[in-house]
Amino acid sequence: MNAATGRRGRLGEWWSVAIDNSLLLIAGAVTALVWANVSPASYESFTHVLHFAVNDIGMVFFFALATKEIVEATLPGGALASPREAAVPVLAALGGMAMPATLYAVQAQAMGRSELMPGWAIPCATDIAFSYLTARLVFPARHPAIPFLLLLAIADDALGLIILALFYPSGPLSLPRFIVFMGLALLVARSLRRRRVRNFWIYSVIAGGLSWLALYLGGFHPALALVPILPFMPHAERDLGIFDPREHGLPDTMNRFERWWRVPVQVILFFFGLVNAGVPASSVGEGTWIVLSSLVAGKPAGILLFTFFGVALGLRAPGGLKYRDTFVLGVVAGIGFTVALFFATASFEPGRALDEAKMGALLSFVAAPLALGIGRLMGLKPKTVSGL
Repeated sequence: MNAATGRRGRLGEWWSVAIDNSLLLIAGAVTALVWANVSPASYESFTHVLHFAVNDIGMVFFFALATKEIVEATLPGGALASPREAAVPVLAALGGMAMPATLYAVQAQAMGRSELMPGWAIPCATDIAFSYLTARLVFPARHPAIPFLLLLAIADDALGLIILALFYPSGPLSLPRFIVFMGLALLVARSLRRRRVRNFWIYSVIAGGLSWLALYLGGFHPALALVPILPFMPHAERDLGIFDPREHGLPDTMNRFERWWRVPVQVILFFFGLVNAGVPASSVGEGTWIVLSSLVAGKPAGILLFTFFGVALGLRAPGGLKYRDTFVLGVVAGIGFTVALFFATASFEPGRALDEAKMGALLSFVAAPLALGIGRLMGLKPKTVSGL
């Protein structure tokens, strides 16, 4: 009995580690890569059935949890609450999107691969979970680079949602349908908020369902369905901080939504990796290197350059971050993975261009060991936190 209890305890610990570190996503991606190369026909048949359910329905809740962090960051005490404090990281996020997108477009044009141009937004992505985990390995505890990276990633997510909505329609646009159904969705959400409804299922199913129809019928990507609905959910008056363990006990509707969906979203990410990451090893090509180089080189260059501009304008990086630390966190931000994969599937139809782009998104994990190596060479130490 004790041995069985011990095994269950260890399994529980392993499961917690897997959930906390998004290891299910990695497991899904690795499974997809092996399956697609061992039995491509069966893999294609399997993913064809699940693609819509995972990408257009399941990922609604992934983007909802990202939106929850963005909403809370704008509350008093949040990283985006003070424009002065948030200015440099937000500028850095803009640079970390503009430079990779430009580098991608220049390379695609120079190589004569104009069919790759729709994927310009793929290297704009930063995977907040994996970047945060890598930053904790690269930088000492309490180093200002870690909250700077988190704020940058939140701003990146917010801008990425806007890009996805504006530039990557899922079908022919129909603004009348979109306006009618989205108007109803927002009216319902507002009415629920005014009536102080605290059940997040009502917001999700009724207002979220109308929002999903608005996006789907209007030609926009329906995975964004809960993005305009989340802000209407009752939430805390102040932000405790992203990934703060004290949030686990908060009773407000938005935090209860996050707690309920936290584990299911990780399972959804497993299937997202399984459905989207299966590409033949032979698909490595020019598109792969364009995506990868734009992420690994464009991210740190853009983040460092725009941080410099911010400081030149009289702003100050939080915690007095050094330029060398800013460069290293820029390399960390080059891990695109989840959102980069999603942008790839939104950018291209199935075929060579999509496979090449997916492989580049998957290989962006190389940014993690690269950041670790550069950090060690630069001699990052716990007490070397001085001004820029």
